[in-house]
Amino acid sequence: MLTLSLLCLFAFFAGMIDAAVGGGGLIQIPALFNLLPGMPSATLLGTNKMASACGTAFAAKSYVSRIAVPWRLVLPAAASAFAMAFLGAAAVSSVPQNLLRPVVLALLVIMAIYTFIKKDFGALMRVRTITPRDHVLAVVIGGIIGFYDGLFGPGTGSFLIFLFIRFFAFDFVLASACSKVVNLATNVAALLFFIPAGKVVFAIAAPMAACNVLGALVGAWIAVKKGASFVRVLFLVLLVVLIAKLSWDLFTRG
Repeated sequence: MLTLSLLCLFAFFAGMIDAAVGGGGLIQIPALFNLLPGMPSATLLGTNKMASACGTAFAAKSYVSRIAVPWRLVLPAAASAFAMAFLGAAAVSSVPQNLLRPVVLALLVIMAIYTFIKKDFGALMRVRTITPRDHVLAVVIGGIIGFYDGLFGPGTGSFLIFLFIRFFAFDFVLASACSKVVNLATNVAALLFFIPAGKVVFAIAAPMAACNVLGALVGAWIAVKKGASFVRVLFLVLLVVLIAKLSWDLFTRG
């Protein structure tokens, strides 16, 4: 019961952070691996995905009820992400994870520097007409990030937020909302692998999911209430944590 209680506590904070700026896996996955060391890695990842998918679904619902989401862009991106997440998951065994870490680390550093230097980045929503080029770009972004999430995963929400702001001139709050919808698609795709394979421990995933949902609702509320400037600061903090974690993994594991 103590272990489950701690996992639920971590799940709450993971849901809260993930709803605002992504990166909940930084909290929830290490908690599972440290508190359940005897469980197979695939089962821990499947259990994590079940809990986080529930939180992501409720975060998306919470955002959608408060913010006008541009569905003409988001739905094609989500559909593309769903399909490509399958391919990414299938390619896991053939692509060494160690090869991805330096590339992802470099991209995170570039994102952090760009966001820090451009003070107005994501601060305001710029109204613009959605063009056919934007539709194509949304599909490409969803596909690339979906494949990455299935293949590797860390920073998926942060990458989505950055790309939505950079290419569609969203503010941070709208970008967070759209990233939740797309991320939900990749989570569902992953669960279609994990659940039939018996890689989800529902006795653990269910209470963690409930706590992740509560955290996600709190995180989405804070993001909408505090606004884009507050979310921008959280985003930069998360990028620094991601960079530190990937650097540690890279240099300690070779």
